[in-house]
Amino acid sequence: MTGLPPDQAKEFHEQFKITYTAFVGIAAVAHLLVLAWKPWF
Repeated sequence: MTGLPPDQAKEFHEQFKITYTAFVGIAAVAHLLVLAWKPWF
C-alpha cells in the first residue's frame, strides 16, 4: 500500500510507536500540570 518493503515498514512502525508514546506522555504531563495549576472543576 505504501510502497515500502516489509522490513522498512516494520522499522518505520517501531519508530512511530516510540514517537507517538513520547508525544502522548508529554501531553499527559502537560495536562496534569495545567490541572494542578488551575483546576477547571
